[in-house]
Amino acid sequence: MIKSTQYFWRDDALPFVELRRVVDGRAVCSERHSHDTFSIGTVNGGYSTYWNRGRTHETQAGAVVILNPEDVHGCNPVKGADWRYDMLFVDPEWILDLQIEIDADAAGKFAGFSDTLSHNPRLYDGLSDLADILINQDIDVLGKETAMVSFFGDLHVQLDRRGVLDGGIGSVNDRKMIRVGEYIRAHFDETISLDELARQAGYSRSYLVRAFKKAHGMTPYAYLINCRVQKARHALKRGERIVDVALDCGFADQAHFQRVFKRLMATTPRHYAMAHVA
Repeated sequence: MIKSTQYFWRDDALPFVELRRVVDGRAVCSERHSHDTFSIGTVNGGYSTYWNRGRTHETQAGAVVILNPEDVHGCNPVKGADWRYDMLFVDPEWILDLQIEIDADAAGKFAGFSDTLSHNPRLYDGLSDLADILINQDIDVLGKETAMVSFFGDLHVQLDRRGVLDGGIGSVNDRKMIRVGEYIRAHFDETISLDELARQAGYSRSYLVRAFKKAHGMTPYAYLINCRVQKARHALKRGERIVDVALDCGFADQAHFQRVFKRLMATTPRHYAMAHVA
């Protein structure tokens, strides 16, 4: 286990889940970003600000933060406050399989959750227990996977689901911005021009930038950079060299990659790669 203000836990036998534990988050700050995983975490101490889906919340100990895949968000400590938290990142395909097991009528696409923040003590205690089980070296893979299935099975019935991730989007403008986001995610490792994105939506460049930022909470360029960082995150987990990851993910050099990764992930590529593995 890395002796630090934060560390990451992973296990090759459970490739669908990752845990980030922050024991002193006063300096753990990141810009708005998103993950391609379903993310859920507990605030274990102190205070933080949490921005998601256009709203800012203040969280404190006992809160559960909920993030659907690709939810652009920001979560940073309140100045001077001691902030501690656990965050689980779970493959949405793994959760989808569980959703289908529980509900045979479930759609063939991950059903996102309408909640972004919960103060349910049962949910908080269950997630805290799950995090402790995952990092416990005395518990084998069967015990950890059983705990995962138990918790996320309960989650499926405790939280309100909102169907497919764009199910709550109403306006034509919003739907177009979702499609532009999907286009960026599909082509982020290529050279994309603003003219090209504007043509996808049928808007002018200036209107596209404004509409995209309103819908996603960041500009198209920031969204593309976030996609590259998420690709880099997976490559680092596979043990690829940082310099190779930097170039393969479209960054000018290793130094540029390290600066961007730190801004979005609130940790360095090396620290992230050196996760404690069970």
